[in-house]
Amino acid sequence: MRLRLAEQLVERDAAKAKEAIGRIQAEATEALENLRDLARGIYPPLLADRGLPAALEAQARKASLPVRVEASGVDRYPREVESAVYFCVLEALQNAAKYARAEHVMVRLSAAHDELRFEVSDDGAGFDPGSAHGGTGLRGMADRVEAVGGSLQVRSAPGSGTSVVGRVPVGTGGTREDGLHPGGTTG
Repeated sequence: MRLRLAEQLVERDAAKAKEAIGRIQAEATEALENLRDLARGIYPPLLADRGLPAALEAQARKASLPVRVEASGVDRYPREVESAVYFCVLEALQNAAKYARAEHVMVRLSAAHDELRFEVSDDGAGFDPGSAHGGTGLRGMADRVEAVGGSLQVRSAPGSGTSVVGRVPVGTGGTREDGLHPGGTTG
């Protein structure tokens, strides 16, 4: 549909057509990268090798809008925890790009008191969570986080952007699924 619109713009406004084609190309590239991640077995290699901050920073560089990632005290966690948080953050980033009309997005990761916390905040249009129909994306995010014992909250208001906040229990010490502590030693 967007290609057809861009095609129609070519004759009327070449500059706008070029801009539209650039956006379409970026979206197609992102879709292809997502398909490649799925083809590799759902768990992205960078997430497996280097953890949440590195994997999310790589995704932020590919995003269609400026995304900043801040991480504080984040170690390695069981695969299911890292996967749940990673894919929830990606869904929140996709929502910001598609619906929020945001100019910037901030991703914050922090760990304290046996809990991994993530927050994805945008400066977009916002919405009224009370009157919005819970889409499959938001429900899927909540299901992912709840499956690992966590919780998800969406904060938004018209004109005030949106924040998706999740908390996941991680226990003490940030031991990875393979039994290693973040420094590579066994407990």
